[in-house]
Amino acid sequence: MSGVDPTRLDDQQLMRELETIHRTRHDTLLYGSNDALRAHNERMAQLEGEYLRRNPRRPVAAGRTREGARGRGSGEPEAPRP
Repeated sequence: MSGVDPTRLDDQQLMRELETIHRTRHDTLLYGSNDALRAHNERMAQLEGEYLRRNPRRPVAAGRTREGARGRGSGEPEAPRP
């Protein structure tokens, strides 16, 4: 594994790691070697998995659900979710 085990990162460190890996994703996809892309995929999965483990009840925006996406496609304004 490359980098610190995500379970050992505090919440702030985990968010910084996630921000960095998401920021570098596009360049890695376009210009990285197959090995670099594979390592990036593995690290991203580890970090995102740890974030989801710590935040099982994270807020979900209505527009990021299938139902919300269908509503956007109909031209109707998106209704807020409770």
